[in-house]
Amino acid sequence: MHVLHRRLLLALVPLVLGACAPTPLPLREAPEHGPGPDQVRVAPEQYTGTVVRWGGIITAVDNGPADSVVELVSRPLCGNGRPLETDQSEGRFLVHISGFLDPVVYANGRELSVVGRVEGVEQRNIGAYRYSYPVLRAIGHHLWPPRLPSQPDPFYYPPYHRPWYPYGPYPWP
Repeated sequence: MHVLHRRLLLALVPLVLGACAPTPLPLREAPEHGPGPDQVRVAPEQYTGTVVRWGGIITAVDNGPADSVVELVSRPLCGNGRPLETDQSEGRFLVHISGFLDPVVYANGRELSVVGRVEGVEQRNIGAYRYSYPVLRAIGHHLWPPRLPSQPDPFYYPPYHRPWYPYGPYPWP
């Protein structure tokens, strides 16, 4: 029986350790901390060639003959590389990804994280405003699944729904 427990434990160790590594494989290749889009926008020549890990919300996908250009609104990343649900942003940036990206799958509002090499800055318009976009050449990327809407805790009841709460209203007669 002792040997059986040991074998079972050895079989479960890889499963448990695999659960401790939630960062998708394409995102593990870059340093977690590096220059942000706002720093690259100010001094692109200083960061050209630097490998970074950025992420954000997709605003547009433009497919060309050889690659696709994805425009993102930058968001800070959590530990596993997924963009945080926040209004904080370091601006917008462009990512060149080899091949075709279906605009229905890579739709506006989806979260995308990218590992890429900084190529410089490109000028484009947002409406009538001229904007400097930091440009990355993707080494790897990960499209995150849509977030599920938050569900209320089914076991939470406000204190005033309990009969011992002194201030009522009491739901029972």
